[in-house]
Amino acid sequence: MAIETREDLQEHLQWAMQVELSTIPTYLYAMYSIEDEHSDPYKLIRSIVVEEMLHTALVANLNVAIGGQPAFYDEAVMPSYPMDLPHHKPPLRLNLQPCSIEFIEGVCMPIEHPRPVDGLPEDDDYETIEQFYLAVEHAIESLDQREPLFETPRVARQMMDPSYYAPVEFDVEESGGLRPVTDLESACLAVETVIHQGEGLRDEHWADPGHHELTHYYKFKQIADGTYPLGTVRPVPTNPTRDDFDPALRPVAELFDAVYSYTFVLMDEIYSTTDREEKDALVANLYVLMSGVLGRIARYLTSRPAADDTDVRAAPTFEFYRFEEPSKAATEIRELAAAVASNHEELAIIETLVKRL
Repeated sequence: MAIETREDLQEHLQWAMQVELSTIPTYLYAMYSIEDEHSDPYKLIRSIVVEEMLHTALVANLNVAIGGQPAFYDEAVMPSYPMDLPHHKPPLRLNLQPCSIEFIEGVCMPIEHPRPVDGLPEDDDYETIEQFYLAVEHAIESLDQREPLFETPRVARQMMDPSYYAPVEFDVEESGGLRPVTDLESACLAVETVIHQGEGLRDEHWADPGHHELTHYYKFKQIADGTYPLGTVRPVPTNPTRDDFDPALRPVAELFDAVYSYTFVLMDEIYSTTDREEKDALVANLYVLMSGVLGRIARYLTSRPAADDTDVRAAPTFEFYRFEEPSKAATEIRELAAAVASNHEELAIIETLVKRL
């Protein structure tokens, strides 16, 4: 499917966003299964997830700049597992599964694999994500020559403040950060940031010119080759649902899914408002949920038996949670958190955190 019009480009940018979003739970689930959350493999995967979130924001910025509107909280947009990596050929199956060398080599590294030396841009049925983004970049340049794409970039609708993003351990600022898209140059820079953080900078395995950060592919390779031994992995199930767990744990898993789904609601709101103070508050809430809430719930689940008669642990299920009214989702989450805290005192901090939403 060629990218021949502005509308085609908007559609492909939505696809690109969904590619990024589909990898995040896959990586997070594996990360949460690692026993030692202070270990280098845990931190390496976290560093990749943080940049996948950055890539989502950059692609959404680009879509807004050319007149599109990125969609987030939608059952057709949010990933559901098991699933195939969107528009990849041959099919690449994504599961929620415990971390292992086989998982790293068979799923993570193929997702992030650099394009072949002679690999051409591919706008659909792409062999590598890099080739897909090269097709997007080529289309941006071609379409902008035909008619200006960035006459009205709507910067106020974008995640425009670089301070909204900060690299974590194993990432460096020089590999790229969050910036608004205002013209052809900044659009190409956004695409190139995605490419060289994931697959490489000028056919190298570094994400930055100073050779301080490895690409996603080579970060995963360091786990696969034992540079950073994986260590103990918690026995979590593959592609669980809330109904798989002990009834006492189902509300905890449901709370995780509600918070996870709410991050998509927040992203819709962030890319809809032009009010700077409102946007700052929404982004602050987003980071509270991502850094302070989801991880705590996930680690609690993976520390508990899924049922009385098994050694398998519970785990986050990353299922779509349907809010009665998305505009009142925060109230619903506070109610869920209060109910969970009353039966799981270790999660009382979650009730405190979501009261601030």
